[in-house]
Amino acid sequence: MPELPDVAAYISALESRIIGQPLQRIRLASPFLLRTVQPPLATAEGRTVEELRRIGKRIAIGFESHLWLVLHLMIAGRLHWRARDAKLAGRQSLAAFDFPHGSLVLTEAGTKHRASLHLVSGEEGLHSFDAGGIDVFATDLDSFRAVLTAENHTLKRALTDPRLLSGVGNAYSDEILHAAQLSPITLTNKLAPDEWQRLFAATRQTLQLWINRLRVEAEAAFPEKVTAFRKEMAVHGRYGQPCPRCGDKVLRIRYADKETNYCARCQTGGKVLADRSLSRLLGSDWPRTLEELEALKRR
Repeated sequence: MPELPDVAAYISALESRIIGQPLQRIRLASPFLLRTVQPPLATAEGRTVEELRRIGKRIAIGFESHLWLVLHLMIAGRLHWRARDAKLAGRQSLAAFDFPHGSLVLTEAGTKHRASLHLVSGEEGLHSFDAGGIDVFATDLDSFRAVLTAENHTLKRALTDPRLLSGVGNAYSDEILHAAQLSPITLTNKLAPDEWQRLFAATRQTLQLWINRLRVEAEAAFPEKVTAFRKEMAVHGRYGQPCPRCGDKVLRIRYADKETNYCARCQTGGKVLADRSLSRLLGSDWPRTLEELEALKRR
């Protein structure tokens, strides 16, 4: 699933292409993509794009008259910039948004189409998509710690809970925990003050590193290969490969259809976590489905 750095790269690439431009036509290949009926989708046609925002892992396109198109790519949804009036071909093509100088095309791989499109009006409508997670770049250490200890969860769960932290998912949580040299199954109420400092710094630095890196790539070309597995990552998706810090092999914990990657030497004092009991522990501290995770709201 595209996370904060990926969404930031998409927004950066779109800013130069669609801000100040009218949305001439919306073409839906899949009626199941659209999740709202009011205002009618055609209401956005002919209106000029004024603003782009990130709402968690969603991309919000703001038009004149306070209309917002909100896209959630989920796991396999991807955006592509194509020639104007690009043909929607194949099952993966879900929608196209036609602008004067090109078309923004939404595709989704796989048989389960989870990506969604909403059209809402005003700030109140836009706010309904905010799960409540804090922006790590707009907070301080004390607030970060207070939010993540509001409930006692594993660090893996706390970092990826949209009610607590905005925009972080499976991939970047692995990278953050490796940078902080902390175990993914450590409970939030067990962290020492210096560990909180490391976690806060690692969260900001890791995300900023990838935001900067992906934005540079987006300046050269529209981000066509958004993936959770990048060769420059330290541990995520690198099971069995050497840790860039110590050289030991990267390990994993499997639970349901998910996987957490970590380095035992760097993060757990050499202890191997990938056994059944610890997989159950991490699994029990995690929503069963992506829909459950995304539906979490701060109570």
